Amino acid sequence: MKFIVSSTALLKELQNVGGIINSNNSMPILDNFLFNIKKKVLTITASDLESTMISSLEVETKEEGDIAIPAKTLLDTLKSFPEQPLTFTFDESNAIEILSDYGKYKLSGFNAEEFPKIPALEDTNEMTISSEALHEGIANSLFATGNDDLRPVMSGVFFELGKDGARFVATDAHKLVKYTRTDAKAQSNSSFIVPKKPLNILKNVLSGTNSEVTIKYNNTNVMFTFDQMTIVARLIDGQYPNYNAVIPAENPNVLTIDRMALLGSVKRVAIYSNKTTNQVRLKISGSELTISGEDHDFSNEANERLTCAYEGEDMEIGFNSKFLLEMLSNLNSESILLKLSNPKRAGIITPADNENKDEDILMLVMPVMLN
Repeated sequence: MKFIVSSTALLKELQNVGGIINSNNSMPILDNFLFNIKKKVLTITASDLESTMISSLEVETKEEGDIAIPAKTLLDTLKSFPEQPLTFTFDESNAIEILSDYGKYKLSGFNAEEFPKIPALEDTNEMTISSEALHEGIANSLFATGNDDLRPVMSGVFFELGKDGARFVATDAHKLVKYTRTDAKAQSNSSFIVPKKPLNILKNVLSGTNSEVTIKYNNTNVMFTFDQMTIVARLIDGQYPNYNAVIPAENPNVLTIDRMALLGSVKRVAIYSNKTTNQVRLKISGSELTISGEDHDFSNEANERLTCAYEGEDMEIGFNSKFLLEMLSNLNSESILLKLSNPKRAGIITPADNENKDEDILMLVMPVMLN
């Protein structure tokens, strides 16, 4: 079996799918890429059993066949090559030979039959969404997912797909993001939880494409297909919490402020806050916002004042600076609205000037008790 392929084209596809491979696999075969050649198309598959990623590219060949090739050895080799044609040859004993402009490289492959089979999706629902909408949905919600093994449903992003649009929700019980797109509609209402690992890889790949993405899903798996790429992920089993119940309905106190000014201020003040609580204090009075942080153990203290627009009662409220920084960093608008009800209830952050009429984003952050 012999085929010829561009070194840079192959490396790009291997790097895309290679993110799925774990550093410590329970099965040695999962340390490999599965190569399958059919009708002059090379299909590359990588898997960690929970998620599978498949990509394809055209090659020069007159033959068909398959083999599993050690991923790390192949990636390390290709990274050192400039653009050039590479000739791959392998035989029935799974011995692989790579011929480049510089020389010849030999390594041992594995029988392709040992590679886990891709899960077949049956009784699926389907919808199409733009790569931009899906990318933004994942990028704006992924950071808010949790890491608690006791609550696995919170370790993924909750997809709500329906006739009124697509909604992406993530929470770790301290912060919550609800991102909605009204320009992506499904034929019927469905919901499921997707793990963060395949979404993280999907987010990175989507940033380089403008294609439509087809999403197929059933009760156990979801499949994303676009360009020459397919990602199949096993869904997280369980009931997602009723996130709407924690979003305060009445928020009469509304602060409008420049996002970058607030981001910079919180970033600086946080340096002086307690490293256990990461607490920063926001004191709002009239058109002035005072941000302060202190750490009594080291006699550290910082105060900054910012000009803002505020409608409501004067208030003093504490937040975890890490959560505030994550949210402010993930928004793109020039100004944001911070909507508050009282110091013991969650604050809601939304863009003040959202340019995309098809997009709605709400970020919620729980307060921390003031010392």
